[in-house]
Amino acid sequence: MQAYAITLLRLSLGLMTLAHGLLKVFVFTIPGTVGYFESLGLPGFLAYLTILAEVGGGLALLLGIYTRWVSLALVPVLLGAAWVHLGYGWVFSNPGGGWEFPVFWAIVLLVQAGLGSGNLTLSRRFA
Repeated sequence: MQAYAITLLRLSLGLMTLAHGLLKVFVFTIPGTVGYFESLGLPGFLAYLTILAEVGGGLALLLGIYTRWVSLALVPVLLGAAWVHLGYGWVFSNPGGGWEFPVFWAIVLLVQAGLGSGNLTLSRRFA
């Protein structure tokens, strides 16, 4: 059962990460996301890197490709999101969102990195 639990965790993380990346592309739009990053005082190019990390990382997790490395690479993205939401308090349902969800997500990515890919991977070689 453990391998299936690890797989379920990886697939869930992959789907959530991909959904957040596609949200930035199709709902907020790339120029809108760049503008938002710049409104926070961040360089606009970080928006492109974040979208690439979320879409590419989400797909990689779904496919089970380099799961440990991809999970670790996504942790700074989530810590950045936590930084953005830090001023809004603990609960993510607060206006502007809170910081507990991105911090929890970063911790779960660290757990996934420790556990590996589980089952249903594109190739065991890339797990």
